[in-house]
Amino acid sequence: MNIILLGPPGAGKGTQAKRLETERGMVQLSTGDMLRAAVKAGTPTGLKAKAVMEAGQLVSDAIVSGIIGERLDMADTETGAIFDGYPRTYAQAESLDALLSERGRKLDYVIELLVNEEALVDRVEGRFTCAKCGEGYHDKYKLPKVDGVCDVCGATEFKRRPDDNAETVRTRMAEYRAKTAPILPFYEAKGLVRRVDGMADIDEVTRQIAAVLDGQG
Repeated sequence: MNIILLGPPGAGKGTQAKRLETERGMVQLSTGDMLRAAVKAGTPTGLKAKAVMEAGQLVSDAIVSGIIGERLDMADTETGAIFDGYPRTYAQAESLDALLSERGRKLDYVIELLVNEEALVDRVEGRFTCAKCGEGYHDKYKLPKVDGVCDVCGATEFKRRPDDNAETVRTRMAEYRAKTAPILPFYEAKGLVRRVDGMADIDEVTRQIAAVLDGQG
């Protein structure tokens, strides 16, 4: 099963993607991560991307599509892929359809996590992560069980993203709306869009996504 997870930064896409990886064996495909990995590995498309970035230019749709194609050819994606951060334009949406079709696959659902902007600002402003394992925490909603000690790995160092502040969150929300506006009608016309309550607690969001994937949502 192949899906797109949509939602602004802080909506919980990363958390839900991790759960889908664990529970269903799917693989999260983040364009930023794939780009860096392709450059590091020196793949044909990665070398093209490296040259473009070193010239201070934006990576083209063709290069991004090439990197996604290379990643989809890896065996671990055969159990299902979660696309995060791609597609962002109508042209990219058409390209993704072609990439999947060439490999005898298709997109099953586009799942949008609906959020309340003010609540999202509150959620994002308070979040921090373990510097060692990346486990996520929050000043109000999820503190470590032992103060200053990560529940998962026992590390005592934590970090916050410098851009996790109200102004940046509102800017990101505006960017998200601008970027998703072109692709939602494309997928609405195909009947693939499903929406879940991104403001519900984490387990409930997981349940709603599972219902969609199991054909009950």
